[in-house]
Parts: sequence; structure tokens; C-alpha cells
Amino acid sequence: MAEHTVASFDEDLGQISRLIRDMGDLAGSMVGASTRALLNSDNALAQRVVSDDAIMDARQRELDDRAITLIAKRQPMADDLRHVVGSIRMAGDLERIGDLAKNIAKRVGSVGVSAAPRDLSHSIDSMAQMVLIQVQAVIEEYTLGDATALAKLRNDDERIDVKYTSVFRELLTYMMEDPRNITACTHLLFCAKNLERIGDHVTNIAENAYYVLTGTQLPANRPKQDETAMSAPAA
Repeated sequence: MAEHTVASFDEDLGQISRLIRDMGDLAGSMVGASTRALLNSDNALAQRVVSDDAIMDARQRELDDRAITLIAKRQPMADDLRHVVGSIRMAGDLERIGDLAKNIAKRVGSVGVSAAPRDLSHSIDSMAQMVLIQVQAVIEEYTLGDATALAKLRNDDERIDVKYTSVFRELLTYMMEDPRNITACTHLLFCAKNLERIGDHVTNIAENAYYVLTGTQLPANRPKQDETAMSAPAA
């Protein structure tokens, strides 16, 4: 392959990598902002998150277009092809994180100022911080090429599942103790589930990033500790 062709190919790969980093930064910003908007009843901030989702969608479309064009024109093989296909998959998960952050933001007005007790707000905030750390770390570790850290991060999703189960049970308790909490707690239940799903998408990104870096797949049987499907209000 001619030198100028190799340089052009590397530039195309670099543009795809930059888009992944940009989408990762935006995903982290949207998750953090949607949670702040929820806890502070900040409708203006929530609307900004909703608007940012259009930017996320546009970046995913740009990445897909660049990746497809690169495959068609350059016909990459081995590591390079794995890089391109892995980027498409990671971009899909980042776009879904943006959707889930938008979903949280859209419930801000419904929860309103009559949100559930402060202790519960603290629990939601604690869970959101755990998720935000995961979102920010996964692209950073991929950029650094740290496959070991990606494997650990993927397994750390178990902690988010455990926290979600705890928040889920707290919400049910508040709803049973005082019917006036039912509306706010129902919306918060959906928000907590969206946070848990964001953690799942981070796990997918970590798995794909690990594969891109190493060429091997992580074991399929990752830890999973979401027990809410088996949860029911106490008699």
C-alpha cells in the first residue's frame, strides 16, 4: 500500500476514534445533567439534555457513514476491520445511553417539586454517580488501550445492579407507607431503571472495546445481580 494511502487510511480510523471519544464525552455530560435536573427539579437543564440527544444521534450517523465508506473504499482486514466494526457497535450503545438520559430528563417535570423524601433522593444520586463513573471510565480506558481495566469495569456492573435493587425496594416502601408518594416514586422507578440500563450499555461497550484491543471475547457469563424481577411488596 502506498505511503499516502496508508496515511489517509490512518486518518480515517483516527476520525472514527475521535467520534467515539466525542460521543463518550457527550454521553457522560447527558447522564450527569439529567440526574442533576431530576434531583433539583431543573426543567431548563432537562430540556438541554433532550436537545443534546439530537447531537448524539447526528454523531452516530456520521460515524456510521464514515465507517461504511471506509470499509467500502479501503477493505480493512484483521485488526483494522475489528476496530471499525467495534466502533460501530460502541457508537450504538453510546447513542442508547443518550436516549436513556433523555428519558430521565423528560420525567423531570412530572416528578416536580413534590419529589419523594430526601433519603430517597440521596439513593438515586448515589446510583447515578456510580453509573456516571462507569460511563466516563469506559471510553477513557479504551482510549488508553487498557484491556485489563475494561474487563474489571465490565464486571463492576454487578455493583450497579445491587444498588438498583436497593433503590427499587426503597421506592416500593415509600409508596406503601404514604400513597401521596406514589406518583413521584413511580417516575423515579423508571429513572432508576434507565440508570441501570445505562450500566448495561456501558458493559456492552467495555466488552466490544476489549475485543477491539485484544481480539478475544470476554466470558459470556458476566455477573448480574438485578433482583427486582423477583421482588414483591412485603405482605
